[in-house]
Amino acid sequence: MLELDNIVKAFGGFHAVDGCSLKVNKGEILGLVGPNGAGKTTLFNVIAGALQPTSGKITFLGEDVTPLSTDALFHKGLVRTFQIPHEFHRLTVLENLMMVPPAQPGENLFANWLNWGAVRRREEEVRQLAMDTLAFLELTHVADERAGNLSGGQKKLLELGRTMMTNAKLVLLDEPAAGVNRTLLRKLEEKIQILNRERGYTFILIEHDMEMIEKLCHPVVCMAEGRVLIEGDFHMVRSDPRVLEAYLGETAAAREAASHDTVVEEVRGEELRKEDI
Repeated sequence: MLELDNIVKAFGGFHAVDGCSLKVNKGEILGLVGPNGAGKTTLFNVIAGALQPTSGKITFLGEDVTPLSTDALFHKGLVRTFQIPHEFHRLTVLENLMMVPPAQPGENLFANWLNWGAVRRREEEVRQLAMDTLAFLELTHVADERAGNLSGGQKKLLELGRTMMTNAKLVLLDEPAAGVNRTLLRKLEEKIQILNRERGYTFILIEHDMEMIEKLCHPVVCMAEGRVLIEGDFHMVRSDPRVLEAYLGETAAAREAASHDTVVEEVRGEELRKEDI
């Protein structure tokens, strides 16, 4: 479904993404992990068209989409959510969903005057789709609430709901667990799984919550310093020494030295206790 070929994104002399290549197959939930500063969100911005890559190629559904803008990719079915939700806080939850579908006739001033019947029919269709989406997300009870008044978890569900109001084929989820309580997080996980298994959505998911990554994602890709460090199943990635080093700065030598220092301190402590006796 998506292929990245040697993607580079440079800001001056700094390469935030430095030769990143990966493939995403239809029906996958690919987990993208890595320490802060690894280049994950920059890569998302490049895939979604918010940033143009310095070099490299992006292929989506067999088409070279490297130069395309965010709105062009939206119409092709590639959409994203944000770590900090981007709701229209003064609009209601229902209105936030209803404004998403593209090419609504009511957006044309003259259509409202000359073809108001078609405008009304389409608006009712969009309203029904929005209500069905809220029912799926279990947010019907806040349909008329201003979106800015929702909790962090409800806003993340609303972000997911907005992707459902489009012809989405590939959804980029940027840290969906951030700021979400555990109860709503379990609900969010459940909805992502249903969309994937029953409705054919493909996801790429950036997340620091390893429990969520383990539950939802296969394969898992770990990035470090703008590059793909390793790809595999969750347990293989988690146990790889390079991943530990990327996250914690732990090298084998450092761990050995730390272990040696611990033994020395224990011996010294035991000697001091003997002197006290």
